[in-house]
Amino acid sequence: MARLPERRSTIAVRITGDRELRRLNTEYAGKDAVTDVLSFVGSGEHLGDLAISWAMVVRQAAEFGHAPVTEFGLLCVHGMLHLLGWDHATPAERREMARLTRAALKSSAMKLAPGRL
Repeated sequence: MARLPERRSTIAVRITGDRELRRLNTEYAGKDAVTDVLSFVGSGEHLGDLAISWAMVVRQAAEFGHAPVTEFGLLCVHGMLHLLGWDHATPAERREMARLTRAALKSSAMKLAPGRL
C-alpha cells in the first residue's frame, strides 16, 4: 500500500559503488548480486535511505544513451517510490511505477532515452 507523508519528510541518499551494493543486497535481500539502487524504509518523518551504485549509474546511462545525472534521477525516483510503498511485482505495478517515474522526471526537465522505461 502506497503512503504519502503528512508532513515534511527526509530521505538519505548514499552514493557508493558496486561492492557495497552487492554486500547490502546480499545482507538485506538475500541476493548475491550487484543492483543499482536499494531502498531501506525509515520511520516517523524519515521516509528512509537509498543506496545507489554510481558505477551502475554510469554504465546504465551509457547503455541507454542519456546523461548519468538523468539515470541518477531515475534511480532516486524509483527508490523513493519504494519508500512510499510502491512496488513492481506485477505488470500493472510496473506500468504505474514507470508512469510515476516519467512524470517526476518530466517535472524536473530530465529526459529519459527511448526504451529506458
